[in-house]
Amino acid sequence: MAPGEATRLSRYIRLAAYGVLILAIFAVSPPVRAQQDRIIDPAASAVNEQMLLKQAPRIEGRTVLVSERAGVLMQPAGRTWRYFHEVVLRWTGAIVILGTALGLWLAYALIGRLRMTAGRSGIMVPRFDAFERFTHWMTAASFVLLALTGLNVTFGKVLLLPLIGPEAFTALSEAAKYVHNFVSFPFVLGLILMAALWLRDNVPRRVDIDWLKQGGGFIKSRHPAAGRFNAGEKLVFWLALAAGAAVAISGYILMFPFYVTNILGMQGAQVVHSVIAMLFIALILGHIYIGTLGTEGAFEAMGTGSVDLNWARDHHALWLQEEIAKGHVTGPTPGSSARPAE
Repeated sequence: MAPGEATRLSRYIRLAAYGVLILAIFAVSPPVRAQQDRIIDPAASAVNEQMLLKQAPRIEGRTVLVSERAGVLMQPAGRTWRYFHEVVLRWTGAIVILGTALGLWLAYALIGRLRMTAGRSGIMVPRFDAFERFTHWMTAASFVLLALTGLNVTFGKVLLLPLIGPEAFTALSEAAKYVHNFVSFPFVLGLILMAALWLRDNVPRRVDIDWLKQGGGFIKSRHPAAGRFNAGEKLVFWLALAAGAAVAISGYILMFPFYVTNILGMQGAQVVHSVIAMLFIALILGHIYIGTLGTEGAFEAMGTGSVDLNWARDHHALWLQEEIAKGHVTGPTPGSSARPAE
């Protein structure tokens, strides 16, 4: 064979070998891709959630996260907590809040507004100074914002979501979460200031027992004597401090998760926070009613800082005596028939 023919033959053999190699690559590639597709296909090995729940009460998996808790997908305590939050709490909260509102409406319908026995005198008695009113209204405004944003967590999904749609509800709930978290700080500050300002005047006294025996001021023909705060106001004060402390502590545990407790403790904090908050709202609804619609002249105490002399004589006669003795009342001050404080 001539040298030129040998060179051409060698070239043909190399080309043929390259072609065979390329065909072999294409022939092998489809099974490899199919195998890869089967490996990463999430639907190929998916398991129905209900099947998982029936197989085991506690479902765990593997995770690349540092925390081992992230590997627990579901546990019995979690399902119990979800049932409490989405069923028990909603029904209980609705009954407590709506039941309180209904009870106050019935009280107004049956008893009506407690009016001053002798009508307005036109003589005003200073009751709360500017700082006391600032403390009260800062705490009250914070409480209202906390109540509304907190109720959205429990009732928003069933009440607001169908009305405004998922996009608007998501944006509203996200904003409400930040409002709820940050407003908690002035609320707690208000509770501390109220305790410092009024703790001494809210210490229970023997006269409070007599005030309760005479109907607590809700019998129009009776006006039991009381100091600066009567037994009902003292009860609201102490309950508000206790409830405020409970929701603050549990709330900050929820705001900074897993710093002081585990998942069970977090669930317990949420239960305490939500239940106490519902009862707290009911308590403040009663407080608002008595200070506005329920009692004539009561709102002026926190509205302007002064109350009418006849209102003070009806509801806080012992305190009125002290204010007259201190010279805090100007104008004619007819004597009060209240007995001395004990």
